[in-house]
Amino acid sequence: MAVIKYLCEILFLTLILTACQNDKHRMATQTKGLNSNKYFQEDHRPQFHFSPPQMWMNDPNGMVYFDGEYHLFYQFYPDSTVWGPMHWGHAVSENLVHWQHLPIGLYPDSLGYIFSGSAVVDWNNTSGFGKNGEPPLIAVFTQHDPLGEKAGEIDFQYQSIAYSNDKGRTWIKFEGNPVIPNPGIKDFRDPKVIWDENSRQWIMVFAAGDHLKFYGSADLIKWTKLSEFGKEWGSHGGVWECPDLFPITVEDTEEKKWALLLSINPGGPNGGSGTQYFIGEFDGSSFLLDEGFANDVSEENAVWLDWGRDNYAGVTWSDIPKEDGRRIFMGWMSNWDYAQVVPTANWRSAMTLPRELVLEKTSEGLRLFSRPMRELLALRENHGTVQTENPSGSLEIGCHPAQMELYLEFHGDLTVELLNTKGDIYQVGYDATANEFFSDRTRSGKLDFSSAFAVKNHTAARISKNELVSMHLFFDVASVELFADGGATAITDVFFPNEAFNNARLKYGGKIIKADCYELKGVW
Repeated sequence: MAVIKYLCEILFLTLILTACQNDKHRMATQTKGLNSNKYFQEDHRPQFHFSPPQMWMNDPNGMVYFDGEYHLFYQFYPDSTVWGPMHWGHAVSENLVHWQHLPIGLYPDSLGYIFSGSAVVDWNNTSGFGKNGEPPLIAVFTQHDPLGEKAGEIDFQYQSIAYSNDKGRTWIKFEGNPVIPNPGIKDFRDPKVIWDENSRQWIMVFAAGDHLKFYGSADLIKWTKLSEFGKEWGSHGGVWECPDLFPITVEDTEEKKWALLLSINPGGPNGGSGTQYFIGEFDGSSFLLDEGFANDVSEENAVWLDWGRDNYAGVTWSDIPKEDGRRIFMGWMSNWDYAQVVPTANWRSAMTLPRELVLEKTSEGLRLFSRPMRELLALRENHGTVQTENPSGSLEIGCHPAQMELYLEFHGDLTVELLNTKGDIYQVGYDATANEFFSDRTRSGKLDFSSAFAVKNHTAARISKNELVSMHLFFDVASVELFADGGATAITDVFFPNEAFNNARLKYGGKIIKADCYELKGVW
């Protein structure tokens, strides 16, 4: 049996190396074409959201800012439009809006596939991987051994690192990988690393089945277990994945807290994948829930970052300059209930818009608000009108809905409807009686690809007590992102109309105070 296992490992290594060489050759010849418009004209392809030039994409990875560039790596399978042996795809941006596709960043190797993880700038060269006085970029990621998984073993995931001395264009994997071996846990993945100034060490948080583990390191190579969190807190309807830990100051105060993001699949608030979060303190070793927040996440309760079905595995950028100071988030705009069967050709999945996360005091306690980035203002092209003098309760929106930003302030009920000549209708709005926002894609077009896609409305309870309701919406061909009440409530959903929506209107039962729409430019 030992000989057979050895031969299988040799065969696996040979196949991986051969596939990687083929991938590198193919991607090298295609790099110039990755950013051409020919890849971005398919049905349902978003025009101002990030999507891969082709094939399969899921979780955002390795999000780090360095030398004027926002790096976005992502789970990528270059040979199919369904999930397969994971690589790290790569793109960079100077403004979070316009992206340049780059060749694959990390390839599978003899230790396995390259699963999710993070990246940091090692400013003080604690790792020793720096060169010519320049700090290295360090990628920290899970490796997944498919042979071990197939053999029924449980220790087939572990944490590895790689470094780059050329602004993330090429990566060298550490010869001593994995830096954290598996202790005997089936789901042991998705490391997020930050530098903790107070304890003067690197902190790694990653998922371990139904909870999180925290490790500490002085050099990003040798790691020591610090603590665990989560077995008794939050929703446990599925496997925990893709955590993120960061300090954040309560808006308009000097009070500092720590936020801990955690994705879960299944178990989301409206079915399938979702992202919950916790607010508390981090003392350099352990995460301690805020006393008030603990009441909201006990006994399987959760506080959700987004109430739509299509914002998953999101994390925040590392090393944003202090003069900027924002906590910038991006998620995968899909759901594992149907991600692999959505009706797109040549490519699958997109990312959410980048969002600023802000911690606010509300009547419900401390809450993370999601707000669209100011950089998106550069996409505004045409300022349309809404015929607010119409007394019938139905107003035409004077912007083409395929690529549209819409801002509304109102009292009472309000529904935004997108329509086309095929009879498809998508609705998003606010129900004053139920005091909740909703997204209804049950008549939005193509539905038969999955019985889990459009079984009901997606709803989110309103937490703001302000009499004036606001909705800030972004529509991009086949998706919507709603930021309500200044970001207190967020809903992200995708839909697949039989033809592009070409008409938009408001239906209302109260009073509209403000209505502005803008047509938005594409970024490709």
